[in-house]
Amino acid sequence: MALIVKKFGGSSVATPEKIMAVAQRVLREKGSEDKMVVVVSAMGDTTDNLITLANTLVGQPYTYAREMDMLLSTGEQVTIALLAMTFNKLGHPAISLTGPQAGIKTNSAYTKGKINNVNPVRVLEQLDKGNIVVVAGFQGSNGDGDILTLGRGGSDTSAVALAGALKADVCEIFTDVDGIYSADPRVVQDARRMKEITCDEMLEMARLGAGVMQPRSVEMGKHYSIPIHVRSTFTQDLGTFIREVCTMEEKEFIIKGVAHDTNVAKIGILGVPNRPGIAFKIFSTLAKANIDVDMIVQSIRNTDKDIIDMIFTIAQPDLPQTKKIVEELGKEMQVLGILIDDKVAKVSIVGAGMLGSPGIAANMFGALSDAEVNIEVISTSEISISCIIQADRVKEAVNAIHARFFPKNPE
Repeated sequence: MALIVKKFGGSSVATPEKIMAVAQRVLREKGSEDKMVVVVSAMGDTTDNLITLANTLVGQPYTYAREMDMLLSTGEQVTIALLAMTFNKLGHPAISLTGPQAGIKTNSAYTKGKINNVNPVRVLEQLDKGNIVVVAGFQGSNGDGDILTLGRGGSDTSAVALAGALKADVCEIFTDVDGIYSADPRVVQDARRMKEITCDEMLEMARLGAGVMQPRSVEMGKHYSIPIHVRSTFTQDLGTFIREVCTMEEKEFIIKGVAHDTNVAKIGILGVPNRPGIAFKIFSTLAKANIDVDMIVQSIRNTDKDIIDMIFTIAQPDLPQTKKIVEELGKEMQVLGILIDDKVAKVSIVGAGMLGSPGIAANMFGALSDAEVNIEVISTSEISISCIIQADRVKEAVNAIHARFFPKNPE
C-alpha cells in the first residue's frame, strides 16, 4: 500500500478528453490498497484568459491583488470538479477540495502567496473513506480566510507541500515534457534529458528560469525529503527524479544545465549617495512591497562626489510597482536618474560540479563572445553563473553556451 500524490498541469487537463485520459491513467496505475491524491492546475490557457479578461476591464489588474486571487483561483476549481465527476463516472469514488479545504494555509502576500503550513485533516478523512481526493493546486488561504494564489507554477508547490504533510511515498509531477533537460528543448534541439538531479541543482535551475518546476516546490521537496518524479502525462516512460543526493554519477558533465529567463526587467538607480544605510533603504522598501530582487550590482560612478550606481533585476510583473517605488526613492535621495529596461533576459549555467573546476566562467563568457552576445550584468553563486543580456539574443546565447558544455548528445 502506498500514499501517492500526482500533479497534472494545465496542458494535461486542457480538454474534456484529456481530463478523461488523466482519470483513466490514475485508475490504471492505482493499486487496490493505494491512497491517491491528485492535484491539478486550471485547464489549458484558462489562467492567461482570466488575466486578459481582467486587463481588458481595468488595465494593470495586479493593482487589485486580492481580487486577482479571487478571480484566478476559479480556474483550478473548474478542473477539480470535472475530474472528480469523471472518477465517479468511471466507478471510483472521488471528492474535490479547494486548497483551503485541503488545509493549505498561506501568508497574506496576494498573487504570490507562500505556504506557511498544511493541515490535511480533511484530505486524510476522505482517503480513509476510500475516496480519491482531487485538490486545486495554486491556492490556499490566509489567516482572514481570504483565498491566495501561489504564483505561476504554484500547483507544483501545492502538490509537494501536500505530499510532505501527508508523508507520501512519492510526488509525481506530470507535465507536457518527459523530464528535466539540460536546456529548454524548444530552444536547444539536442538538449539531453537527465535521469536524476539534486534538489540544490534543480532549485537553482528553477530559480534561474527553467520552467518545469517552481522553485518553492523544490524547496518543499528538500524540506520534507520527498522524492519528486517529473514525467510526461502522455507516455509511460520514466522521467527525471529530483532527490537530495543522486544515486548515480554523471561525471561526464560538470554543468547540469543551461537555464534562461525572459521574464526579467533591469532597474538602475544612478548617482546614489555612497553612505551607510542606502542599500538597506532601497531593498527593504522593495521587500515590504513583496518584490523579489535577484541580481544586484553596485559600482562606483564618481569617487570625487562619492556616488554610486545601483543595478538590480526583478520579475517583469513587478515592474509597475517597482518603478513607482524607485522613482519616489530617487526623488528623496536626489539621484542622477533612473534606468528601466524590460528588453533583457537572463542566461545561466548550473552544476554542483563547477565547485573546484577552474575555467567554467571563462568558458561561458567565451561562448557568449563567440556568438557576439554582449554581457550587461554578471552574478555568481556556488553552483551557478548568470548573465543579463538583451532579450532578442536569448536563443543564440543559450545554444552557444549549451554547445560549449554539452558538445554532443551522449545518447
